[in-house]
Amino acid sequence: MIEKETWDSRRKALFINLDSSIYGTFAEIGGGQEVARYFFKSGGASGTVARTISAYDMAFSDHIYGKSPSRRYVSEERLLQMLDMEYSSLVSLLRKEKGKNTRFFAYANTVATLNYKKDNEPHGWMGVRFQLQPGEEANEVILHVRLLENDPLHQQQTLGALGVNLIYACYYNHQYPNSFLKSLLDDISPDRIEIDMIHMRGPQLDYVDNRLLAVQLVKNGMTNAAMFNRHGNVRQPATMFYKKNIMVLRGSFRPITYVGFDMLKTGFALFKDEVGYNKHKQNTEVLCEITLNNLIASGDFDERDFLDRVDILCGMGQNVMVSGFREFYKLAEWFDRFNIGSIRMVIGSLTFQNIIDKNYYKHLPGGIMEALGKLFMKNLKVYIYPGKDKNGQVILTRNMPVDEDIRHLFEHLKENRHILDIPGYRPQVLPYFSHIVLQKIQNNDPGWEEMVPKYVSAFIKTKKLFGYRPA
Repeated sequence: MIEKETWDSRRKALFINLDSSIYGTFAEIGGGQEVARYFFKSGGASGTVARTISAYDMAFSDHIYGKSPSRRYVSEERLLQMLDMEYSSLVSLLRKEKGKNTRFFAYANTVATLNYKKDNEPHGWMGVRFQLQPGEEANEVILHVRLLENDPLHQQQTLGALGVNLIYACYYNHQYPNSFLKSLLDDISPDRIEIDMIHMRGPQLDYVDNRLLAVQLVKNGMTNAAMFNRHGNVRQPATMFYKKNIMVLRGSFRPITYVGFDMLKTGFALFKDEVGYNKHKQNTEVLCEITLNNLIASGDFDERDFLDRVDILCGMGQNVMVSGFREFYKLAEWFDRFNIGSIRMVIGSLTFQNIIDKNYYKHLPGGIMEALGKLFMKNLKVYIYPGKDKNGQVILTRNMPVDEDIRHLFEHLKENRHILDIPGYRPQVLPYFSHIVLQKIQNNDPGWEEMVPKYVSAFIKTKKLFGYRPA
């Protein structure tokens, strides 16, 4: 099999410059004129660049694009303001002169690179509004990126390469969404950036499922997690989590059963009391998190299966996160980078026994002490939901089997309320594990319907999910 040649960003920029039908504008705030610079350095830019602009001063930025409603300049709404103005100006000025043979585009980004003190979070938004055929309605691709390098000049170079890759992909890879995604990192090593949100829309992009793109970002290792709000729309995590109190339940949800529903309900009842929900209702989010890690490692991965689970959970009014994390402490570390309030993880007692098993942390220099230190950061607590062991005994923190050499550590976490038992659970639903329900569905055993909420059983039967076969 012959491998497809990968072009670097300079060659891509030259290829676009030599295409006389592509013509547009570049507006770049915060990261310098890095994308436009690639096109100028490659040669032949006069055939591509209508204008470039960089409005660093907030007053100038507001004068050109209008005030940002949230007063946040590195934001999706500011990017869309830039694209609106740049594209409409371009088309209104040049439609008569060039419109018959020209595919217009507007590229924009608003980025915060590493500051002088190196104490900020480098990230940004970029996007392209573009025509695939002259005179047609424009398509649009926007994405959010985190810049991971520890030098602002390196970040600017990465930003420039990414912008070129994005424009090139819009014109030459738009038919193949996953190839589109992977091509964004051509000439860029994965440790330099993280793309944690992308959205494609437009008359030629209607076939694209943006939820599938989000899952592919995680699968491709381009980000650690993808977010869907309760309406099933893809969202950027930092925007959803900003100054929020978060409760997260991890599970396979294949499918969600009465026990999963009870974990959400009883966990949230405890959560509300702890964070003062009545006063801070607008600053509270609940998430269901599904990890891809084990499936990616085994190669047993079905994107549509994941989206079916997302649909069920969103249909129940839940926000959903799809992640590549295996260990709970890595999930906690990921949350810690956001400006959020309190974090609560709802974990079954049988799963928590694995979390406090030191054999899982032999790869860490500090072993279980290091893992638990990362998990129980200052604003995180674990809610323990009971489970039944092989003997039918209900396991809570008071009777949980714990190795003697970490017994004092476990008691310390309990006494300082880092670990809390969830009260008010329903004992009758404890045996309703997802894998048991799944097996019953696949064996055509009708007993599974008693183990899941009615909405879930109706959804599964209507969509014929998880191997369901009508009798």
